[in-house]
Amino acid sequence: MLKFSQAFSGFTVNNVDTASDFYSRVLGLKTHVNDAGVLVLEIKNGNPVIIYKKNDHHPASHTVLNFPVADVEHMVFKLKSRGVRFMLDVESVELDDLGIARFEHSSDMAWFQDPSGNILALIEQVLAD
Repeated sequence: MLKFSQAFSGFTVNNVDTASDFYSRVLGLKTHVNDAGVLVLEIKNGNPVIIYKKNDHHPASHTVLNFPVADVEHMVFKLKSRGVRFMLDVESVELDDLGIARFEHSSDMAWFQDPSGNILALIEQVLAD
């Protein structure tokens, strides 16, 4: 039934203006706030992600958004220079000194949070231009 539906994702924050600044200025994403006050992240080659205010916002205990990158280590350095702190999403995973989980048979990953405590991740993948 939904085979041809272009689904999209969304999650909540406690302040749309703060989130807009973080996702656009810190992460460098193209964003806009629509007439309903919803922050829209324009994701390359994909459907938008919507972020909206919830008065009793509680961040999820899992990763809400993954960003595929060609080089996790390089992106960790870039984001750390912009004040991003990297943290662990999964307690059973060990991190190196940079905050990166190095996996033998899977992609390297690094987790961080937005200002509302939502967990985001970088995941190293071979990317097509």
